[in-house]
Amino acid sequence: MSYVYQCEDTLEGILTAIYNIYRDKRNLPDTRIAVQEEYVLFAEYIPVETNPESAEKVMNTCRNLFGERDFYGLCMALGAYEAEKAQAVYKTIAYGLKAKPAKGHLFDHLSDEYVLKAFKLSNTVCREHHHLMGFTRFRELENGILYADISPKNNVLVPLMEHFADRMPSENFAVFDVGRKLFGIHPAREQWFVAGGEELVAGMQEVEETCEEEIYAELFRHFCKRIAIKERKNYELQRNMLPLYFREYMTEFQ
Repeated sequence: MSYVYQCEDTLEGILTAIYNIYRDKRNLPDTRIAVQEEYVLFAEYIPVETNPESAEKVMNTCRNLFGERDFYGLCMALGAYEAEKAQAVYKTIAYGLKAKPAKGHLFDHLSDEYVLKAFKLSNTVCREHHHLMGFTRFRELENGILYADISPKNNVLVPLMEHFADRMPSENFAVFDVGRKLFGIHPAREQWFVAGGEELVAGMQEVEETCEEEIYAELFRHFCKRIAIKERKNYELQRNMLPLYFREYMTEFQ
């Protein structure tokens, strides 16, 4: 009989499912982790309740055995929008526990299909995260908060908040993932956190920009137009370097 562990689509949820598989001694070739409803004939479905303590144990094991770099790669892979990410990361960890690669070299074993899949997912998420570090545009609201909308394909809010918290530790700012309806909130000189909920979304949307913000935005748009060289415009290259879906919330394209 095969087993399907159904968990929520979060880092802690998937890592809890991995912990439960080993706790139940069901690390079998046909065992699966599903973050969406899926139907497998003659399989036993096991619901997983997210447990931060269980997830932390898996995190510590991965850090100790694979090193920080490969652990970071696994976490980034779990931020991908593809449903198969959970299975790919689970099987990659299972492969690592069996093969025991040197720290920092788990993703050298690309001959394994699941390691290769996790590696590709991690690179995809890292690439989008890198883009948004440069393409995220903040604007100042009347309450003094710096606010930015993003709409990424992958869940990159956590690494993005780590980046901006390091860059702007003394600022009150918030980053809103429009598609997932999640806020990354950073109080000045305090620890940032992720929050969601319809009330929070509605409350933030009611706050308007400062009077000066639109003036500065228009100046920035004018600046971008003035520095462009008309004869050297290359729209195909521009789309490759700056994909269209990033531009919806970028000041210079509004």
